[in-house]
Amino acid sequence: MDTRIAKFIAHTGIASRRDAEKLIESGAVAVNGIVLDSPAVNVSDTDVITVNGNVINKQTRTELYIFNKPLNTMTTVRDPLARKTIYDVLPDEYKNLRYVGRLDYKTTGLLLMTNDGDLARKLTLPTNKIPRTYIARVGGTKQNFDIARRGATVDGVHYRPMEITEISPGKIRVVVTEGKKNEIRIVLRACGAPVQKLHRESFGNLKLGNLASGKIIKVSQKDIDELLKTL
Repeated sequence: MDTRIAKFIAHTGIASRRDAEKLIESGAVAVNGIVLDSPAVNVSDTDVITVNGNVINKQTRTELYIFNKPLNTMTTVRDPLARKTIYDVLPDEYKNLRYVGRLDYKTTGLLLMTNDGDLARKLTLPTNKIPRTYIARVGGTKQNFDIARRGATVDGVHYRPMEITEISPGKIRVVVTEGKKNEIRIVLRACGAPVQKLHRESFGNLKLGNLASGKIIKVSQKDIDELLKTL
């Protein structure tokens, strides 16, 4: 069955569909030796497709993994400041995977990895409102979590309401559905509760469980299907 070229590229895990279209527009993609200048092209499994001169093959099945991101690692392929990245921790056989969203340098816990660039993009769209659950250690003596529960505007940026449950003094559970950069740290600081430690324990129906720091496990097809139903 024929597939749009951008979708084909996304299924290889090289790029999201949107980024694949940019690759095509830049002249980096060729089909059977002919360089494309438009994404309005269908391809089949018999076509030879290259990106920057390298032949790519379509993945037969989407794969999704749960990685327990260690402390003091960057969620990026290369860091300009030469800090350790998640790819310095991952075993070689997983270094072709794409990360789904980001966890900052000091945040630990569940980070999804996939071979499907289009899936990675869909899972991070704010419109899908997938809940992410974190455990936070916080400081401060005049905490007002109702600011976060109502939805906060900080420095002109609006953040959706967060679900916050106090577990014990200085320890809270936070559920967010948006995924803006550093949103938990920014909003909790505005609540008078600066974050000292932050750990993600779930993403949608997927839970970290007792997976050790720096380890990675494959998500079952059943759990992938359950997650896809929420999109």
